[in-house]
Amino acid sequence: MRPAAAQESPAHWAREQLGTLKELLDKPLTTYYLIIMCSALLLALGLMMVLSASSIEALQKTGSPFSWFIKQSLSAAIGVPVMYACSRLPVKFFRWAGYPMMALSIIALVMVLFIGSSELGAQRWIYIGPLTIQPSEPAKLGLALWGADLLARRARQGRIEWRQMLIPLMPGTAILAVMVMLGRDLGTTLVLFMIFLALLWVVGAPVKLFGGILSLAVLAAVIMIKVEPYRMARIGAFLDPWADAQGAGYQAVQGQIAMGSGGWFGLGLGSSRQKWSWLPHGESDFIFAILGEELGLMGTLMVVALFGLLGYAGLRVAVRVNDPFIRLAAAAMVAWIVGQATVNMGAVLGVLPITGIPLPLVSYGGSSLLPTLAALGMLLSFAKREPGAREALAARGPGPTARALSWLGLGGMTRGRATR
Repeated sequence: MRPAAAQESPAHWAREQLGTLKELLDKPLTTYYLIIMCSALLLALGLMMVLSASSIEALQKTGSPFSWFIKQSLSAAIGVPVMYACSRLPVKFFRWAGYPMMALSIIALVMVLFIGSSELGAQRWIYIGPLTIQPSEPAKLGLALWGADLLARRARQGRIEWRQMLIPLMPGTAILAVMVMLGRDLGTTLVLFMIFLALLWVVGAPVKLFGGILSLAVLAAVIMIKVEPYRMARIGAFLDPWADAQGAGYQAVQGQIAMGSGGWFGLGLGSSRQKWSWLPHGESDFIFAILGEELGLMGTLMVVALFGLLGYAGLRVAVRVNDPFIRLAAAAMVAWIVGQATVNMGAVLGVLPITGIPLPLVSYGGSSLLPTLAALGMLLSFAKREPGAREALAARGPGPTARALSWLGLGGMTRGRATR
């Protein structure tokens, strides 16, 4: 007779695997570890790709192939502690922080219009010595927190209706969007709009309201495209980039060549040919193309899977936690990070127009990296509010930080914080 294990059918094996997966997903710290894992892998991959994609241009402009990699590494060295700090902060802090962040974002965006630098048709950056600040990036975080708290307070009072959903949320979003549009940054305006829609969706806005808002947004986008000749050229290049492969469609064509050259497993890390002054902005907006060229289809699918898991983790927090602010803020973060990643990758693949927004955690740029890591730290803080998560973390014992403090004779600090 054949052993019982050998007689198991594939269907039975599949049911066992699904049962194991369900058991894993039911654990209280699954979301917490998913966020950490996806964030760490994307950040490490991003640093590796920034070094590869920027080395040639950095060597030409600064004399060192490591210049931009060092800057990105410094941003990561600041951002990871910020992420850790945010993961330890209480929800009340985030509810309060949205209001000053929103005000400071508006002030900074106004400053950009007067003292900002214009590059590539957009006025987005403020240069302060060696620092480059792009105020529209923290504005995304400010809008997500401010809008979430605004709607959560009204939802808790049980008197929310569609007019109260829009005021003052819609005017606040409009102010940010107008400031960003005046700086000719249509891509960031689209991300702000995604955050706004995510907040309305979670709070239960009627479908007719979405229809009206989408109509207004499409009309505004059409007007913005019509009044700027370079945007019209981008639309034409999106529809047929090969018709003007040396002009308006140059970046899209070079990106497609890079993606097509990678094959299944890529040319090898550091072996990109397009980074040799062929593909513009290969370290930032089009880093996904260099990644596809060097790591192939498998590498790009891994990035897509990591963003998918990150989005799943964020939505899992929103579903499993009853606090209305956490639900709204988590959904807004997912709309921002995963939505921006989708737009960036879609532009590189040629299924969406080029908007000039970075790939979160992967593209070069500290102004984008720091707010994104702060948002992920908040998601970690929210994940600790899932049912059973606090107890599971307590049962796990002291972490590396607590152990390090105890070695320094400061263990009482962590014990005192744990008892509060």
